[in-house]
Amino acid sequence: MARKAKAGLSTEEIADLFHVRPTSVREHLSRKGSYFGIIPNRLPNGRLDWPADSRERAFTQKPDGS
Repeated sequence: MARKAKAGLSTEEIADLFHVRPTSVREHLSRKGSYFGIIPNRLPNGRLDWPADSRERAFTQKPDGS
């Protein structure tokens, strides 16, 4: 049986991209509802599936009000 290709990134991979601890990512998501505008999908097993293009999204978003 072939495995499906991974759709997104894990919380640990997001933390590595942004040079922070995974707990920092989870706390920010819990408090703000997103991690700097990026909202992950919650998988049935409770894990977070972050978009594969999260780094690009974080650095190309325009500030609110412009």
